Amino acid sequence: MGLGQIAWWLVVLGAINWGLAALNFNLVEMLFGSWPQVVTIVYLLVGVSGVYALVNSLGGGKKKR
Repeated sequence: MGLGQIAWWLVVLGAINWGLAALNFNLVEMLFGSWPQVVTIVYLLVGVSGVYALVNSLGGGKKKR
């Protein structure tokens, strides 16, 4: 599993969590709420993955030949 796939899955996790947040349910807090540092790291990784996915979708990543 490459970095791009990991980033994609983290972006999907973030999107699902945002959708659930609209229903007043936070999946990340439910899973890791007793470890606030882990929650912060998960949110940071999701954010960095979103930026990575955006840069790659705009052509900033390496082109496959």
